[in-house]
Amino acid sequence: MTKDWRDDLSLKLEDFVDTFVVKGAKESDVYVAIQNELDRLTVEHDRDPDPADDQSDDVVEEPSNGWPASPA
Repeated sequence: MTKDWRDDLSLKLEDFVDTFVVKGAKESDVYVAIQNELDRLTVEHDRDPDPADDQSDDVVEEPSNGWPASPA
């Protein structure tokens, strides 16, 4: 893989941090918050690497319309 994606990531992170600094946050606080979120996401990923795999393959059946007062 080339370095291009890392350069793009760096630029986007700088822009991301700047977004919150412009809104009044301290740059160091933003870095700490980002690191905390990365730590949380890492733990979640370690517990369940692909949450999409957790979805059931069972077919969801539609409820019947066989209520006593339902029109035929």
